[in-house]
Amino acid sequence: MARVTSADVARESGVSRTTVSYVLNAKHGVTITEATRLRVLSTAERLGYTPSAAARTLRSGRSDLVLCVLPNWTVGPVIDALIDHLTTELADHGLSMLVYNGRSNRPLAELWRAVTPCAVLGLGAFTEADAQAMRRAGIQVVGSALDEDPHPEIFVVPQANIGGLQVEHLAERGHRAIAYAAPADDRLAAFADRRLRGVVAECERRGLPAPVVERVDLDVASAVAAVRGWRSGDEPATAVAAYNDEVALAVLSGLRAEGLRVPEDVAVIGVDDIPTARLAAPALTTVWQAIDAQASYLVASVLAALDENVEPPQRPDDVFHVIERDST
Repeated sequence: MARVTSADVARESGVSRTTVSYVLNAKHGVTITEATRLRVLSTAERLGYTPSAAARTLRSGRSDLVLCVLPNWTVGPVIDALIDHLTTELADHGLSMLVYNGRSNRPLAELWRAVTPCAVLGLGAFTEADAQAMRRAGIQVVGSALDEDPHPEIFVVPQANIGGLQVEHLAERGHRAIAYAAPADDRLAAFADRRLRGVVAECERRGLPAPVVERVDLDVASAVAAVRGWRSGDEPATAVAAYNDEVALAVLSGLRAEGLRVPEDVAVIGVDDIPTARLAAPALTTVWQAIDAQASYLVASVLAALDENVEPPQRPDDVFHVIERDST
């Protein structure tokens, strides 16, 4: 079905396209009778006319679209929640969000040139070439990173700190031999490798043995194999820091299958505080992430980039903390 254009509205209304443009864009300084205005609006509604995004961009000098670039990550509860918060808060400011998943082979430049966004929000780092090209095109660029970044405009969610918090919590409860449950999905390596570095660094800082690392898929057999690996050797692990809550829940299943008690024999801590964490048996200790605060900061950064009169936001302080439950 052909798209309805302003020419169709003009023809049906018996007026010029210029008049249609003046009415639909509420042009000031021109005289149009109320009868004509109502006829144009009524015809546009009856025909189902909507102005194109490109046309709106040309008229206003800026689109209302924010392109959110998601790297090739799995989309679990946390990313889902972040995207939901971003979409809602941007909509509250009259902005729409389009999510681009980095698993596509399409070059990013092709996409932003096609959709003409007012800003591009990266949930991971952009290449310098991509960032410069977008800025040259007048597009505001807002980025985030998983490690400390020297650029003050980059929002940092330091993943190593999560691993450090896990070890701190377990060590303060007397555990020396701490294992690490890594995810089996390689797409999570950007997060998992950094969290593991935090675990290793905190173990070293406290004079604890290096953690034994096992990859755990989300099934009992994989978890059982990991548990057997952790419990063998001269100093069996008495605690497990898991990559996230889903991996931690698999670990709990593996421990049960091996007849081990949690936390009496082995303590377990996850990350993310997903809803099922509190329903586990025993309820799962986890590292909570301030997803809503992260989303608010990123939205405020976009608004500040678009309007020089808007003050850049202050970075949130309480981004992570441990929620203690029965599993530790």
